[in-house]
Amino acid sequence: MTRPRTARIALNRPLRRLFDYLVPEPMTLTPGQRVKVPFGHQTLTGLVAEIGVEPPSGINLKPVQSALEDWPALPESTCKLLSWASDYYQHPLGECLFTALPPALRRGRSAEAKADQHWQTKDSGELPPANAHRQLALLTAIKNAPGITSSELTKAGFSRPQIRALKNKGLITECQDRGRTDADSNQNSTPGPQLSEAQRTAAESLPADTGRFSATLLYGITGSGKTELYLHYLKTHLHRQDQALVLVPEINLTPQTLARFQRYFGQRIAIWHSALTDSQRLDTWLKIRNGEPVILIGTRSAVLLPFTRLRTVIVDEEHDSSYKQGEGFRYSGRDIAVYRAHLNHCPVILGSATPSLESWHNAQQGKYRLIRLEQRAGNARPPSMELLDIRSRPLESGLSRPALSAIAEALDKGEQALVFINRRGFAPVMMCFDCGHMEECPRCDTRLTYHRRDRAMRCHHCDFQMAASHACPACKSDNFKPVGQGTERTEETLAGLFPDTPVIRVDRDSTQRKGSIQGILSQVNSGAPCILVGTQMLAKGHDFPNVTLATVVNADGGLFSVDFRAPEQMVQTLLQVSGRAGRGDKPGKVLIQTCHSDHPLLQALCRGDYPTLANQLLAERRAGELPPFRAMAIFRVDANTMQESLQLLDSIRSLIQGPGVEIWGPIPAVIARKADRHRAQLVVCSDSRKHLNRLLTQTCQQLDIRKLPASVKWAVDVDPQETG
Repeated sequence: MTRPRTARIALNRPLRRLFDYLVPEPMTLTPGQRVKVPFGHQTLTGLVAEIGVEPPSGINLKPVQSALEDWPALPESTCKLLSWASDYYQHPLGECLFTALPPALRRGRSAEAKADQHWQTKDSGELPPANAHRQLALLTAIKNAPGITSSELTKAGFSRPQIRALKNKGLITECQDRGRTDADSNQNSTPGPQLSEAQRTAAESLPADTGRFSATLLYGITGSGKTELYLHYLKTHLHRQDQALVLVPEINLTPQTLARFQRYFGQRIAIWHSALTDSQRLDTWLKIRNGEPVILIGTRSAVLLPFTRLRTVIVDEEHDSSYKQGEGFRYSGRDIAVYRAHLNHCPVILGSATPSLESWHNAQQGKYRLIRLEQRAGNARPPSMELLDIRSRPLESGLSRPALSAIAEALDKGEQALVFINRRGFAPVMMCFDCGHMEECPRCDTRLTYHRRDRAMRCHHCDFQMAASHACPACKSDNFKPVGQGTERTEETLAGLFPDTPVIRVDRDSTQRKGSIQGILSQVNSGAPCILVGTQMLAKGHDFPNVTLATVVNADGGLFSVDFRAPEQMVQTLLQVSGRAGRGDKPGKVLIQTCHSDHPLLQALCRGDYPTLANQLLAERRAGELPPFRAMAIFRVDANTMQESLQLLDSIRSLIQGPGVEIWGPIPAVIARKADRHRAQLVVCSDSRKHLNRLLTQTCQQLDIRKLPASVKWAVDVDPQETG
């Protein structure tokens, strides 16, 4: 009897199992291929995980309906990477595999790119009005690059409605891809950036062989020119036919990084982030899968894409917590980048002015090569740092008089100032000064933030929103006032104190509109005097040559947190903020307001010596038996009641306890109620990562076969970045 042909299929479902199907004649399948399969009363898109498997006896298998392509969507190396990630992060393989597909392919769309339109200008037609700046800029872009495509224009920040508007006015017309003389045709002859002596020394220490795995930690102080080193490395070592990946932590860093890379590599540059349309992501995905020699600049999920000729991986700002996915498939983009480079036999370069303690420890252990770049590029010098003790000082919306005087002095010199306050909105609390009532979120154990511009009270955890009231809801008193500072309040105060100077706010609220961050960067890079007010978005990698003063409104948040990572994150943030000052030829200055100016961590911070600080923090971690000296995972549970959450965690504790592990909890999360869900957690530590992984796998398997109430949700967070 002929043995039936079978395939094991992964589905995009939160199920820790694969499904067996018959492969009908004459269909042939390979691992990584997309197929259509029946599933219950539905037809779903699946990915072939294995072929020729022996199904359980006594089960009638359904046949695969069709193959969507005759080639695997995910090559072998990508399948191997995601299988490893599924095992390491304890997440269902099906969902992991589908993360490597763009949304259009997850839904079963054909793996074909839409034909792109090419444009050139016409001499006829009515010119856009003088105030239509974007249309005029678009017209200039097309005139300078005849034959440019719609996708290239949208990648540069223009919209398809703007393209259609110019077409309807008869100013542009479709054409063949001809006469292109832009950077795409001469990029290989464009020399790389000029390096300083310190940069050249560092460049000579980078791995020369792109056909062999190596891991390098590039510790370069802020303003030392790490991006120039990346560009020089790719220009020198990446062959024409090869692919490279450059990871950045935030979408808002992409436009600035993109412009610098396009200057040297032209249309070889591609981008990947969540703000792209489905068609744009599919087009980029196909280029990568088809082996086109792209240099991809992307955020966290770009590391999972199906590269076939990957020869270099670069992780910029490798310390940034944005590389860790916070829900669902809770992977670390940085750590997967290292493993990906290992699988693809290519070098990975991790760059940061404030390396994570994990990477710093790996460098000390010899697992990573450490390269130091401790001189700023050009004539720039590291800024001076000063602690401003604000105890007993009068404050103007959180700003002391010395800080305001320093801002005024910088503006008088024609320079720019930056004010860092890591809190959105106008004020974090609305409080009645008669009865003491504070407005709280009805769905979370947290207070609502007052947004004065929108006259709204918002929860930044569950997005609950309500209209702001001028009277106390409890006692109807008019003495209901905002307490504390947020970016809106600081912006309003500074606008009143410096009426002739633009005050530019940079936070999640002010950068929601498409193209808003590009407009802000353009205004700041003009060099005209202005005051930047913002959150951590300002601290990440931006280059503002005329910013000479950085002021931190309050530096004390990370000194007394329950999270053991808080001191590390505070030091990294403050040093990154300080790095925005004095990046040009003018000297920089940093003022750090604090109520604890005698704290040894802040004192050491002002000396600007991150390696010493990192070693000090690592010594504390070693003494406390905390990562990176031990492996850690957290079971997180949320349910309709706290009792349900704690009961499940108690049963998990009984499953996982034993020799070789230490367990903390179960305990409620720091924000115990979020979006009407009651949250608790159980922390598991072990000296052996392999032993912990085995225990996690066994425990997850036991939980999977239990019939838990639908209202109870659980997840495992391996190598957590937040322990609260």
